[in-house]
Amino acid sequence: MKTVSVVVSVYNEEQVLEAFYRETSRVLEQQRQKDWDYELLFVNDGSQDGSPAVLGRLAAANPRVKVISFSRNFGHEAAMIAGIDYSRGDGIICMDADLQHPPQCIPEILEKFDEGYQVVSMARTRNESAGWFKNLASPAFYRLINLLSDVKLESNASDFFGISRKVSEVLKKHYRERVRFLRGYVQNVGFKKTVIPYEARARAAGKSKYSIRKLMRFSVNTILCFSNLPLKLGIYAGVFAALLGVGVMVYTLFTRGGAPSGYATIVVLNCFMFAILFLIVGIIGEYISILFAELKDRPIYIVEDTENLESGGNLPE
Repeated sequence: MKTVSVVVSVYNEEQVLEAFYRETSRVLEQQRQKDWDYELLFVNDGSQDGSPAVLGRLAAANPRVKVISFSRNFGHEAAMIAGIDYSRGDGIICMDADLQHPPQCIPEILEKFDEGYQVVSMARTRNESAGWFKNLASPAFYRLINLLSDVKLESNASDFFGISRKVSEVLKKHYRERVRFLRGYVQNVGFKKTVIPYEARARAAGKSKYSIRKLMRFSVNTILCFSNLPLKLGIYAGVFAALLGVGVMVYTLFTRGGAPSGYATIVVLNCFMFAILFLIVGIIGEYISILFAELKDRPIYIVEDTENLESGGNLPE
């Protein structure tokens, strides 16, 4: 019998974990009656509420529930790659614990695995609970990164996706950056892939862990990871500045009044040029910070404890 590993990132989700488990395990048990056994792999990303206790109870009641606990909060991206590292399934499904990713979509993903697809991306068609800003910013972000990068990502793709064992092995051995964008890597590895549209549900409880500031930072890091075009802005800005200088020179030589008069003109030009200069310096600084993080080669995550995982059997290489 084939096995599916369902990887769930958990950070302060005490209020929703039991509801998520009931709904998801019911779907997975139905699939187990067919031809897909399962393991439900929760990654506790340094939760500060009662989530560890809830996960402990679930693991004690069901040996198919497995728990990985981090030594501290390493972030959603680290939690997902840790779950992939420790998973043993023929297919792997990553999803969030807040029930915005409907467990009812799992059978459809498994059908795609049976059809030979190795990457199944879930694309949101609607997300009313996200608010107007996120609903506008999300498609704009994907349009921007597709414009800047050679890698074309599926619009509105989410952290809800399925991958085969072969794809997970690629992610384990490669794509080990500290500054990462896993849903982009999944679409970047190639293989036979498909897209399933879904409508995001409202959060069952709690609130989003991604503030506007965190989303902006995440977006900047993603663009820098997938494109070097921002580094080339210095060239384009230099050409533009040169053309602007030629225009001012021509104006100076052929205007009857001589040099352009006015203090405001000089101030505006200086401010504009310095703005471009500092923008380029800032972009270079962001790339250097990413290089610095990679050169330090610190671990993506640190596991403090596990439950229902065979000793050494699930450890990544």
